[in-house]
Amino acid sequence: MSVEVKLRKSETIDKALRRLKKKLDREDILRGIRAKRYFEKPCEKRRRKEKVAKFNNMLRLRYENA
Repeated sequence: MSVEVKLRKSETIDKALRRLKKKLDREDILRGIRAKRYFEKPCEKRRRKEKVAKFNNMLRLRYENA
C-alpha cells in the first residue's frame, strides 16, 4: 500500500503534495485508515452499509427518471 509521487522537473513541493493528496483520495487510502482507527461492531458495519446502499439507491432512482 505504498503511494509514490516523484517530483517532476521544476515542480514545486506544493504541487507534488497536491498530486499526492489526489492520488490518496482516488485510491481511498485515507478513508480506509480512518475507518480502521476504531473498532466497529458488526451490527454498526451492517447499518452503515445499509445506509450507504439506501442513499445510492435514492440517487439512482432520482437521476434515472431525469
